[in-house]
Formats: sequence, C-alpha cells, structure tokens
Amino acid sequence: MGQAPNATPSTVARAVSKPNPAAPLAGLPVPGLGRVVEPTEMKGSAAIIRSLEELGVKDVFGLPGGAILPTYDPLMASETINHVLVRHEQGAGHAAQGYAMVTGEVGVCIATSGPGATNLVTAIADAHMDSVPMVAITGQVNSAFIGTDAFQEADIVGITMPITKHSFLVTKGEDIPRILAQAFYLAGTGRPGPVLVDITKDAQEKPTVFSWPPVMDLPGYRPVTKGHAKQVREAAKLLTASLRPVIYAGGGVQKAHASRELMAFAEATGAPVVTTLTARGVFPDSHEQHVGMPGMHGAVSAVAALQQSDLVIALGARFDDRVTGQLASFAPGAKVIHADIDPAEISKNRTADVPIVGSLEEVLPDLTEEFARRKAEGLAPDLSPWWATLNRLRETYPMGFTPSTDGALTPQHVIQRLGELTGPEAVYVAGVGQHQMWASQFIKYERPHQWLNSAGLGTMGYAIPAAMGAKVGEPDRVVWAIDGDGCFQMTNQELATCVINKIPIKVALINNSSLGMVRQWQTLFYDGRYSNTELNTGADSIRVPDFVKLADAYGCVGIRVEREEDMDAAIQQALEINDRPVIIDFIVSKDAMVWPMVPAGVPNDAIQIARGMTPEWNEED
Repeated sequence: MGQAPNATPSTVARAVSKPNPAAPLAGLPVPGLGRVVEPTEMKGSAAIIRSLEELGVKDVFGLPGGAILPTYDPLMASETINHVLVRHEQGAGHAAQGYAMVTGEVGVCIATSGPGATNLVTAIADAHMDSVPMVAITGQVNSAFIGTDAFQEADIVGITMPITKHSFLVTKGEDIPRILAQAFYLAGTGRPGPVLVDITKDAQEKPTVFSWPPVMDLPGYRPVTKGHAKQVREAAKLLTASLRPVIYAGGGVQKAHASRELMAFAEATGAPVVTTLTARGVFPDSHEQHVGMPGMHGAVSAVAALQQSDLVIALGARFDDRVTGQLASFAPGAKVIHADIDPAEISKNRTADVPIVGSLEEVLPDLTEEFARRKAEGLAPDLSPWWATLNRLRETYPMGFTPSTDGALTPQHVIQRLGELTGPEAVYVAGVGQHQMWASQFIKYERPHQWLNSAGLGTMGYAIPAAMGAKVGEPDRVVWAIDGDGCFQMTNQELATCVINKIPIKVALINNSSLGMVRQWQTLFYDGRYSNTELNTGADSIRVPDFVKLADAYGCVGIRVEREEDMDAAIQQALEINDRPVIIDFIVSKDAMVWPMVPAGVPNDAIQIARGMTPEWNEED
C-alpha cells in the first residue's frame, strides 16, 4: 500500500491498524486494507502470511524454530512484510511493543513452540500491564501430540491466559484468517493489549482454502466508545462547582490518541494537569497548566495538586499504587470523575463519584462542550487562588539535582543534556530503575509517543529491543535507549540485530556499576548493607564487561565518558552517526539518588525532596 502524500509513518500505520467499516462482510469490521481475495487453495502457513499482508502488517519481529518453520517458508516470499530476525524471543516481544507505541499500529512478534513461546511471556505480560496492542504468533506441536509432553511442547495458551486480552489455539487451517483478523481487532480496539495466536504445526502444513475478508465472530465484545450523556452532564456539573480541580491524565490518553482533545479540555477548564509515567508527552511539559508527573518520584507540585484537590478528573488512569501511595490517604478531600474505555478499571481502586465509560477521543470533546455551555451561563469558578498555591509550590520545589562529589558524572545532568541536545522530535526509551525515573524527570516531553518505558511491569531489559522496534516503526526519528548497566546486560544481544538490519539506535548507558534503584533502597532502608547489587562495570571496578569493547565486538561505535567537559561532545558525536548503533558508556556516581520520593506504604503528603526533608505545605502565598 502506498502512502498518502505528506503522510507520516505513524498516521499511515494507524490507518492500517484500525478496523475498516467498509470491508464487505456480514460480521464485525475487519482491520486492514479492505481488499477482497477470492477463495484460493494454499497451505495454512501461506494463509498466515496472506492474512498478515491483508491486515496491513509491514514489519514483524521473530525467531524461527521447528513448530513455526512451515510459516517461515512463505514469509521468505512476501514482498510487503519485513521480518527482523532477533537474537532472543523476549527481544521480539519488546520490539513489537516499541513499534506499536510509536506508530499506533498493532505490533507483531513470532516464535516457535515451547521455550520460544515461553521466552515471549515477559514481553506479553509487559504489554498487558501497559495496554500495548500486540499480536504474538507462536507455533505449536501437531494437534495429535498436544498433551503428550511432546518435544518443545508448552501450553502457551494456558500460560498466557491471565496476561492477554485473549489467547487462541488454532488447529485447523481454515480458521487461520478469521482468528488472525479477530486477534488484530481485539488487540487494537477498546483498551488495547496483547493477543496470542498459537497455531499447530499440522494446521500450518495442511492445504486449506484462503479468502478475505473473513466473517469475525466475537460475541460479547463490544467496547463502548461514546460516553453516556447523563454522566457527561454530571461530570460538567462537578467541574463547574470545583475550586481545586486537577486533571489526572494516564496512559489511556496516549492509547486513545486523544492528546488534542486533552489540550482543548484543559484549556477550556483552566485546570492543572498532571501526566503519569505512561502519559508523559500527552500534554506538553512546557504548557503553563502542566504541573508535573505525580507519584512516588513525581514533582512536589503534581503530588500536591492531587492531595489538595477537591475534584480529580481521572482520564485513562488506573489509580496505580505508584501514583496513589497509601491508597486510603490519596486525595482525601476529592470527588472523582473517572473516564476510561475499560469499565473494569472504574472504581477498582478508588470509587468514582461520576463514572464515564468510553473512548477519551469521544468523551473529552463532549465533556469540553458541556463545560463550555455551563461556563457560558456564568457557572465556572475562579481558580486563581488554586493556581497561586500550585505556582508557589512549582517555584519553591522545582525538579533539580545535586552535583556528584565523588568525581563521577552526575546522572541527572547527563540525561538533561541528552534531552536538550537532541530535542523533542526524538524518541526516548528507558529501561527500569533510577535511569528510568531520571529520564522521566529531566527530559522535556512535548508530544505523544515521544517517551517509551516499561511502567506497570517494570521489566529490566526492555529498552534496547523496544528502541529497536521504535526505530523500525519511525526510521526518520532519532531513537535513544537510556539504559542502566544492569538492564542493558539482559538484552544487549539485540545490538547484533540492529547492526545487521541497519537499525541505528543510540544507547546512553547510565553506568553506576550497580543495580541502582535497589542500591538506593538499601541505602535508605537497609542501613547501607549493599547485598548483591555491585555489578563491576564502572569506575574503580574490574569492568566486566567493558562496554566500549562490547560495542566494538557487535560492530557498534563505543564511547566512554568520564568527565563533564566531554559529555556534550560525545552526545553530538552520537547524533552525527546514523549508519550503525552508538553506545555511550557514561560513568556516573553510584551514590546519586532519585528525588523526590514517597517511601512505599506512606501517604503522599510524606513526600521527601531529599533525605529526611519534606516540603512545607502550609506556607503563606
């Protein structure tokens, strides 16, 4: 399919992945290109590839093995599908996630049965926690062998059932087009998420008749997208009565592609906006109404906005423990409007006074219109005293850091300069731990799909393959993987994939020679007893591995930075290299900590801006 003039990769991908209501069939709208294929005889394996082609799939990430081998043969002949051969199936799953996150398209990964399929489990669980649209296709042993403990047999459908929107087992070739179409429809509609399609080897090998589009059958699956008018009116009534409202924007805003609608709603109401870890960029950091990221390592102003509010407007958010802290003490004086496409999330953790089930892309314009109508009647409150409080907190407790004193680089400064020198048009992908939090705090996020990370599951090893997938999805953007020396060693073999497939990601290693976040907790809560957190990769260590030599071995450019004065030049050098991956080994202080911090199990009011220091909440304005 050719691109429309001036279309970006992400807009084209989004158009491909959404259901096409014009598709000529009797059932649900089938995703994809909307073409008709007359009945044609072929093997089940060829039907898999043809289905993917008709679904508009352009890129897949996978690793072949015996039970999926029949499908890899017709894949070789496909003229439209680009297959990226990974070095580990977990990498395929995270790459599919990164691809989906930046394009809006359903990501696709492929693996064989048994250990190949189980190696996908972590990525599938990660996608489930963060609502990432992904289809995982796995081979399975012959249907006659299922349940016999055959070679490389694993009940991957049973294993993944709790961590997918749905898991299919396909034993007949004629079911392949319908089930793949249903899988893509499920993954990309409603609350997005991963879907597993496990296909037996005999279903791949036997002849079948392929035609397109299939008639889908998903009884009971009808996501509600339009918010109930009465609930919208009740929400607007609460809004116009609120003196201290706050918009709590979650990752659902990102998944609904509703950033413009959020902007219009926020500017109409004048309410402060906080963006969670998965929502960074859906509302620009530079906007005067943005008061920061809330939660355990959030900005004081964002935490205070929620704690002191009288109304929380939760949009695509799930009241996660990392945001709420001690749930019983979260936003104690606030009523709650909760809008989400997933009715199971509403009132799950915090009871909603006004629940609205629907897509934020549709709910927010209705809510904005109803608020504007009431405002025109003179019902909107004066929020200036509320803003005076929040502005004082923003000015008094800005996000900052203390320079290191041990001669090593200050990690927050490294990440800040990385963002300043690269800019908001880049994509930033983080692993998990201290570097993830610093990347969320010290890079300015101005647009959606700019920031990727493993938020809900907290998967070490996410960054390198996810950055690889993001670069495949958005090849014209600079893609930085901001990783720790611990996370990096879990999936760095995908650098080989990047080199061979000419995927020139850039890697900023925040190397503190330890499992940094674990070490921080050992410092604060275990009297500095550093049990099994030293990794021996940084300053004054045996440097195993030497990351610069490792980069060279993989065919990447390796750079080590140990002095502040060399930092900018190294980043600029990396930005100028676009024919292969670049790894910068930033040797940072292992004593640096992430602040602010709300210790686990305490109210958010107990947020610390440094060790033993809490804000003064009751200062006069």
